[in-house]
Amino acid sequence: MNSTRTSAPEYEHAPTVIELGLQDAGEILTLQRAAYITEATAHSDFGLPPLTQTLAELQEELSDPAVTARGIRDRGRLIAAMRLRHKGDAVELGRLIVAPDRQGQGLGTLLLRHAEAVFPDAREIRLFTGEHSAANIRLYERLGYREAGRTTAGSYQLVHFTKPLTRAGRRRAS
Repeated sequence: MNSTRTSAPEYEHAPTVIELGLQDAGEILTLQRAAYITEATAHSDFGLPPLTQTLAELQEELSDPAVTARGIRDRGRLIAAMRLRHKGDAVELGRLIVAPDRQGQGLGTLLLRHAEAVFPDAREIRLFTGEHSAANIRLYERLGYREAGRTTAGSYQLVHFTKPLTRAGRRRAS
């Protein structure tokens, strides 16, 4: 996060979460790589899957009917995105990304809250992050996610989080 920022960004309109598709794949991949550099640095792992995923792999992922991509644009520029996979009664949230120059402005929070309402029949949302991603962990805990376990990924741990989705949460507009 950039601590030199002095004011909130000026949006043309309030940030709105939109559906993304195959036509957005190149832009999603560019944003993904920019956003994950800080994670790779924090974990000393520049072989992270988000950094090595190819355009063809991303297009295949976005073609999966169980996957939906959502994002936020500002003046046409994709500044935040995420992918959701509906799996049984759970939603797996992956690749929550925010442009490095837009981190710390509430975009990740907006996407997380939106993710909780996309699949009304889901009972739980799951995600993970690296153990050295302190800001991510604080965000998830602040929004009610609880640590569900850890797995080893090379020389660090992945921290898995879950959050039960209440009926009220599942009814919110998507």
